[in-house]
Amino acid sequence: MVSILSGTVGVLMRTEKQEAFIEAYCLTGNAAKAAEMAGYSQKAAKQKGYVLKNQFSEEIKEKSKQMIQDCVPGALAQLKNLSEQADSESVKLGAIKDILDRAGLKPTDKVEQQISHVEASSVDELKRELEGLIGTSDLVEIPERLN
Repeated sequence: MVSILSGTVGVLMRTEKQEAFIEAYCLTGNAAKAAEMAGYSQKAAKQKGYVLKNQFSEEIKEKSKQMIQDCVPGALAQLKNLSEQADSESVKLGAIKDILDRAGLKPTDKVEQQISHVEASSVDELKRELEGLIGTSDLVEIPERLN
């Protein structure tokens, strides 16, 4: 069997061995082992694996991405199962946190608090600012406990 891929540059044909190499490489991450698994000789596997890994790097990337996406439903089912049926409370909590995080409900790590210029100013500085705004120095006396 031969795969035909059409792109903007032209048509690229892959053999069954090349398809098998891409699949095996995505599973193992080892080019020489993947070449052997695809049917290339043990003697030539290291060199052939290196060449094929570079030749089909985009296909490997896409296949890996697809394989990960295919695992998502099963992984979510496992997480849900752990959150409901794990013996350990800490395992349940971890699973629940993972589910909520993936749903976009992660709690805030830090809350940044900003202090306004009013909170950072002394009473005398605020009095001067108030005099500047209303144009008078006849201010009501501020109780001492606020000073």
